Amino acid sequence: MLFAVVPKGFLPSEDSSQIFGTTETVQGTSYDDLVSHQLQVMAILQQDTANVDGMMSFLGGGQINQGRVFLQLKPRSQRRLSVDELIRVYNAKLAGIPGIQVFLQNPPPIRIGGRLSKSQYQFTLQSPDIHALYDNAKQLEGKMRQLPGLVNVTTDLQISSPQATVAINRDRAAALGVTAQQVETALYDAYGSGQVSTIYTPTNQYWVVMELLPEYQQDLSALSLLYIRSNNGTLVPLASLATITASVGPLTVNHAGQLPSVTISFDLKPGISIGTAVVDVQRVARQSLPSSITSSFSGTAQAFQSSQSGLLMLLVLAVFVIYMVLGILYESFIHPLTILSALPFAGFGALLTLLIFRVDLSVYAFVGIIMLVGLVKKNGIMMIDFALEAQRTEGKSAREAILQACSIRFRPIMMTTMAALMGTLPIALGVGQGSESRRPLGIAVVGGLAFSQFITLFVTPVIYTYLDELQQWLERRAPVGAAAAPEVSAAPAD
Repeated sequence: MLFAVVPKGFLPSEDSSQIFGTTETVQGTSYDDLVSHQLQVMAILQQDTANVDGMMSFLGGGQINQGRVFLQLKPRSQRRLSVDELIRVYNAKLAGIPGIQVFLQNPPPIRIGGRLSKSQYQFTLQSPDIHALYDNAKQLEGKMRQLPGLVNVTTDLQISSPQATVAINRDRAAALGVTAQQVETALYDAYGSGQVSTIYTPTNQYWVVMELLPEYQQDLSALSLLYIRSNNGTLVPLASLATITASVGPLTVNHAGQLPSVTISFDLKPGISIGTAVVDVQRVARQSLPSSITSSFSGTAQAFQSSQSGLLMLLVLAVFVIYMVLGILYESFIHPLTILSALPFAGFGALLTLLIFRVDLSVYAFVGIIMLVGLVKKNGIMMIDFALEAQRTEGKSAREAILQACSIRFRPIMMTTMAALMGTLPIALGVGQGSESRRPLGIAVVGGLAFSQFITLFVTPVIYTYLDELQQWLERRAPVGAAAAPEVSAAPAD
């Protein structure tokens, strides 16, 4: 029940004194406007001299209406706020800039997946029907924005970018001696920024780029003023052989696994675990998506789903291997169960401690629970080994043997347990750089050890006596070997 209740996590957020962000303007924004908006973002972030040590900004690297910002913060000891708290402060300030959205992230300690999105977790939709894919992706994005645990819900769907369509009248163009290749070349020379020459100087060289003046590049009507030289040398206006229309279209068509895809990314609100968010997103997707669209988590969210089943299998395998080793050591299938009887109490204490301190059951916490398997079973080994020896050599009953084992082995059991507790207590307190990742492991180990130590000293002797009676009962019910066959002698032949 505790395993179902405790929040599930993957990799805890770690304060690495860095912030990475993606900026995005309205589709169709010109390069000059993009630079202007980016400078406004930089001006606001540079004002926080108390926390920011340095920063960098650049445009490109993704879609043409996006930019990147990177902040190097001062060390944690010199800052009053953590990285996650600073991101919330910056988001409130940057939300007041019109025409641009800023998505700030705390870079994870381990980046999983090659796709870089505007938010940390990704949910990908795929379908061969691109129109149904785009329509349902918009609807799903709107429903995910309504989920209480998600923030910064956004998508890579960019289908409203202004575009100009030039439809060539092939018959008219052929009559005027103009080919489609000549039309394409004229358009590229006007808007393609192609290099036509190089100017060499004694100390440097400069590229000569042929293009229209900026005032014509921003005016759609300038297309009708372009002239194309025909095969007979005359200049033909573009408007006389083509129809120019303005429309909107996709900025990019993303693919995943050779199919058109749309990736919806999101972040989590403080106190919300990725396990809860995954369940909510899957529920909304099942309710709204048709069967023709496949959906799956990608990146960190996909790794979280895989880790849940993998870690549980690892825990079961570890307990099974230990049981087999103990069974071979004691030549019994019963007494290894006595030693392993302390494991449920250790797991209960670890999960209860995580729940009390509101820490997610992350990969590190699960590693701590697996460590408990080895730390806790040594208490049972120290008691059971002594009790079995007393029964075999001194002929004592199971009750007398286990009581003597508890009294004699009490001090070494307490010494080893306290040594393990004191060793993991600093990790549980979360002291030092990057302690956010190590703290779940320490809390799980300390909670599991403390609870199991208090309980198993009373429970393990009781289980030992009951299982010893069970073993004797099984031995009494074992079938007796068959009677020996009568001896037959044969007289020698004459």
